[in-house]
Amino acid sequence: MSTAYLLERAWIGGAVQDDVLVEIEGALITSVTPASQFGHFPAVATAEKSRNRRLTGDSYTHLPGLTLPGLANTHSHAFHRALRGRTQRERGTFWTWREQMYDVAGRLDPDSSYALARATYAEMVAAGYTSVGEFHYLHHRPDGAPYDDPNLMGDALAAAARDAGIRIALLDTCYLAGGFGEPLSAEQRRFGDTDVDAWVDRASRRAPAGPGVVLGAAVHSVRAVPPKALGIVAAWAADRQVPLHVHLSEQVAENEGCLAAYGMTPTALLAEQGVLGRSTTAVHATHLTDADVAALAGSGTTVSLCPTTERDLGDGIGPARRLADAGVALSLGSDSHAVIDPFEEMRAVEMDERLAARARGQLTAAELLTAATAHAGLGFADAGEIAVGRRADLVTVDTHTPRTAGTGADEHTAVFAATAADVRHVIVDGRVVFDGDHAAVGRQLDETIGRLWR
Repeated sequence: MSTAYLLERAWIGGAVQDDVLVEIEGALITSVTPASQFGHFPAVATAEKSRNRRLTGDSYTHLPGLTLPGLANTHSHAFHRALRGRTQRERGTFWTWREQMYDVAGRLDPDSSYALARATYAEMVAAGYTSVGEFHYLHHRPDGAPYDDPNLMGDALAAAARDAGIRIALLDTCYLAGGFGEPLSAEQRRFGDTDVDAWVDRASRRAPAGPGVVLGAAVHSVRAVPPKALGIVAAWAADRQVPLHVHLSEQVAENEGCLAAYGMTPTALLAEQGVLGRSTTAVHATHLTDADVAALAGSGTTVSLCPTTERDLGDGIGPARRLADAGVALSLGSDSHAVIDPFEEMRAVEMDERLAARARGQLTAAELLTAATAHAGLGFADAGEIAVGRRADLVTVDTHTPRTAGTGADEHTAVFAATAADVRHVIVDGRVVFDGDHAAVGRQLDETIGRLWR
């Protein structure tokens, strides 16, 4: 099916342009024509353009506002969404947060996991995300026994993403230990396979991915996967040419434990076992030495920063500027979903860097938008740009809300003013998946999470 949209303003090729006609065939963009090259757009009155509404011409739909490429959420644990607003009580630490996370994990079965993920992914779509990387480790029954179909929980997540209208990289996570040299705890048993060979067997039994689904791999962390197993998971992913993700140096305690157990940093251990590389994304990368940064840069590893989760858990401030200066490609994730808002993730990277450096202007709006639209680490390298031959993902932000009005309606509006609540229209692979009804998304979340806690 062929469709066309006249974008009032659009972020294209690193700059904002006015009145751009985008034509779509199926899931791909077939033409991008600025008004300067196409002199007979039907006129749209200024008063009409200023209103938050769509205008339909003879051959196109008009989208007022600022349209961005689809945004990528490169790190998600969908079931953590049920924790929002609940883990802040009685102050708490990362470790008390983890106990509450185990409680939620223990309540889920395939049906409730599907429902929670579908509501969470719908919130992502309404925020402007068009791809998600789901770091999936909730594999088995609460007692650790496999389901009759050992990949049933993962299949529920893929179905939830499809039904919510978002692409998914399902990152099947190897999780074997409760810490350096420690067995899995009772709460962790459903996360783990008996050994790395059992993980390989289960991960290899997955059915082929359908449209909009990439089946990738993940290593939970160096504390949850022994060194030899790290290399086996990395080889499995490399053989299949699929994305590989890993939590890296999120906590100072992780670095200290790795040094005590293996005499090297987590980054050095991953490098030694062949985990780093151009298909690998290191998540968090908060506490890095200069040698760690050089190793990530030299291997072509991407880093997924999750600043709203990192600040929520008190993890620390990731070295975004140091990584970017070294040539490391950055992407962004919402991780535990303390917030699902790609604009806040962009803003948080810069604001946290300002606090650490005590100076403004650490990253430009263009750099942050580039990170927010980086889909390649999820296996969707043809997404994240409004250009011919790319996936037809369009996210339109209202530029006349109390937050965005008077801000210039350009990339700085997106990064430093807008919020997820300002998203009015989302297209994924050429299909309209959100048309501004944030209240409906909220009702679905309220019902689903309320049912889970009851």
